[in-house]
Amino acid sequence: MQRIAPFRVMEILARAQQMQKAGKDVVHMEVGEPDFPAPQAINAAACAALERGQTHYTPALGITPLREAIGAYYRERFAVEVDPARVVVTPGASGALQLVLGVLVEAGDLVGIQDPGYPCNRHMIELYGGRTLGLPATGASTELWSAALATDGLRGIMLASPANPTGEVMPLEHLEALYQVLRAGQRYLIVDEIYQGLQYGAPPETALALGSDHLFVINSFSKFFGMTGYRIGWAVVPEQWVDPIERLAQNLFLAPPTLAQHAALHAFDDTVLAELEERRQIFEQRRDRLYAGLKALGFRLPDTPPSGAFYLYAGLPESYRGNGEAFCRELLEQAGVAVTPGIDFGHHQTADHVRFAYTTDIDRIELGLERISDFLEAGGP
Repeated sequence: MQRIAPFRVMEILARAQQMQKAGKDVVHMEVGEPDFPAPQAINAAACAALERGQTHYTPALGITPLREAIGAYYRERFAVEVDPARVVVTPGASGALQLVLGVLVEAGDLVGIQDPGYPCNRHMIELYGGRTLGLPATGASTELWSAALATDGLRGIMLASPANPTGEVMPLEHLEALYQVLRAGQRYLIVDEIYQGLQYGAPPETALALGSDHLFVINSFSKFFGMTGYRIGWAVVPEQWVDPIERLAQNLFLAPPTLAQHAALHAFDDTVLAELEERRQIFEQRRDRLYAGLKALGFRLPDTPPSGAFYLYAGLPESYRGNGEAFCRELLEQAGVAVTPGIDFGHHQTADHVRFAYTTDIDRIELGLERISDFLEAGGP
């Protein structure tokens, strides 16, 4: 437990809320949660399910209509056939992560993960007695990742695409190269696609196009669908792993949240998907404005904006490099702008970076950029 690091972003959020209670205005660009509420049709479906008294346990793998709807979603949006029997509905993507790692990782196993990457991945692997191998996530080549496959004790590789905190999308051909090498060595590829749908410049793809064995795909209704508080996600798993995952789910969770499942049934409605597309376009506009503004202020960013999620992972201006945590603390206290230090996400050059979430209105982003500019001109931390 002592090795589980706290989310520094939650400490920043708590301090920002404290400041707001004291009357200070804060621009929030720290938390990775859409600022839009869940679509009204989804909320109405939850209320209707409650009125119908649908508050009892469901099967551990989720209700059949939702598993079928998820299978249909892959067929209709991605032209990929997914047997609903391979779909596991879970308490959020975190529940899916816990189940997949629970059946795969034995004590001492090594799992490759992105660094920087979502910090819970490392902690969850260690919970099951595994070890992690950090693979640089920024500008990493397929060759570098492939070289990790020669490491003794490697059980598999887990990656996110689009990724948190970088927003990078791994091309499907790169995923396929990794998958084929892992598969040949009887190892596994776990792909976190929870930001799927929040992509810009090209239509989203799914790793499920690569095959059905030695591949686990995790997804969620939280990010693209805007249902964070419903705590509902899913995994698509190889057929031979459905039974052990079901047994583990029975023991860990009994079942996913019932009302959330009935609400999620309507996430694939045409009207809801149209609303979500409008939101995606708004996120893209925010990304472009924040990217241009941070570039102009001297933050180090890729030559082109990242093509997924709702984050910019920015290298600090030269005079502040190596001091990301202090930078975030002083930016909040002095300028009223909340952002996340890179060290929340791993060890590879993370002290030189901060993460901006464009999960706030573009007018607030403009205000945030003005405050950051004033902060930098005043000398910063």
